[in-house]
Amino acid sequence: MKKNVFNGILALLLLTIAACEQKTDLEKTMDTVSQHTIKDHIYYLASDELKGRNTGSEEILIAANYLANQLEKYGAQPIAGQDGYFQAIPLRKKTPATAGHFEYGGRAFDLNEDFLVVEGKTGNYEGEVVYLNYGLEDDYTNADVSGKMVFAKAGNGEVSDRREILQLSREKYELARSKGATGLVEFYNSPATPWNQLGFLFNRVNISLDSFEEKGEIIPHLWLKDLDNANQRYMMTRSIKRASIEIEGMQNELTKDRNVVAMVEGTDPDLKDEFIMFSAHYDHVGIGRPNEEGDSIYNGTRDNAIGSVTVLSAAENIAKYPMKRSALFVLFTGEEKGLLGSRYLADHPVIPNDEIVFCWNSDNAGYNDTTVSTIIGLERTTASGMIKEANEAFGLTAIDDPAGEQGLFDRSDNVSFARKGIPAPTYSLGFRSFSGDVTKYYHQAGDNPNTVDYDYLEKFFKSYVYASRLIGNAAETPFWLPGDKYYETGMELYGKED
Repeated sequence: MKKNVFNGILALLLLTIAACEQKTDLEKTMDTVSQHTIKDHIYYLASDELKGRNTGSEEILIAANYLANQLEKYGAQPIAGQDGYFQAIPLRKKTPATAGHFEYGGRAFDLNEDFLVVEGKTGNYEGEVVYLNYGLEDDYTNADVSGKMVFAKAGNGEVSDRREILQLSREKYELARSKGATGLVEFYNSPATPWNQLGFLFNRVNISLDSFEEKGEIIPHLWLKDLDNANQRYMMTRSIKRASIEIEGMQNELTKDRNVVAMVEGTDPDLKDEFIMFSAHYDHVGIGRPNEEGDSIYNGTRDNAIGSVTVLSAAENIAKYPMKRSALFVLFTGEEKGLLGSRYLADHPVIPNDEIVFCWNSDNAGYNDTTVSTIIGLERTTASGMIKEANEAFGLTAIDDPAGEQGLFDRSDNVSFARKGIPAPTYSLGFRSFSGDVTKYYHQAGDNPNTVDYDYLEKFFKSYVYASRLIGNAAETPFWLPGDKYYETGMELYGKED
């Protein structure tokens, strides 16, 4: 009797497996993606309780746990070498100086009015001054700066854009620190950005990708207002070349932020060594200026609770119906602070980058056309046809980026992997222009879960999952189209030959 029961159960199991294998990718997509589940996830991630999921907050840790729990529930597996479903990210939370003093050659300068603290920590600093032109690598030739303060001009004499000057400034800071300097002061004389705007930039809590505990001592770094070069001339002519800096209230600490990571192994003996990466950022901008209704929580429904849930939908589907290729699921922290989570993963991969053959990123600002999906980089890879086919199956049309002036390809996490050579388009809600309902909700307090069209989202999610299955099961490995900006980088990454 027991043998007959066992044989019956075995036969039923084999029939079930056979039935699953006979289902098409379209049928498998329809089997798991539901509007009810989509809505539940979005309403939780974009709830007031999570306070906008700001990087470095307690609430983003709650969101991370929720995402990890869902991945585990669906059957996605943790990745060897990681902390369960998490990859710790060394993010530094820096609070601005509350008071400060800078003195040189008998002249005192006031915080904010005369100088800004770019980097540093609470403390008193004093030392001999060394002038090094722009403070670039060549300027250190034959210069001994150990135990001394480096004074240099901001920029490099060619750039005037604030962002370029700031990037150079960061490089100069690391260079000065690596050379043993005890401080860096830059003469800032660019008229491109008003001084009070710079104050807003530095006098706020900042998050950066920086394991400062490993790099050694944090040294003070100042920008000194010098639009007419008078301060530079004065200091250059002093016979006593010593300076003192006092900083109060400036603190640095590592946050507990983390990327959420999981995987599902592929079924094909050969293709399972290739990974399709499904990615989205789950952070947003937290609490900000209240709107007319008094709402100060920037819930981030569109940007990017919806993107995060597309990845969950893919994980639920692929865990139930594994593809020929393996799947890597990643939810990033710190995108809103400068793609921090994705930059870290790209440089510290949990799966070797040359095994990731496609990054299928999902990020959104909003939508103003519910008949389309907008894929940033649609026509840049060989997966274009499969993405279009998947959209057509659900009554949508896949279109490429209509707002090239926004530089969207380089503003989301996909670019961290494109720069490594990995084909990496971004799947976005449908927009024909970066205007209208897109800007109405983009980074606004009104971006709440009750403001989106869930009938449209159901079609949007299904097309993402179906496209994922087509790409993951295709005989041909997806790649950049010839002539693309990252084509040669990809050829080198994967060891391909023309």
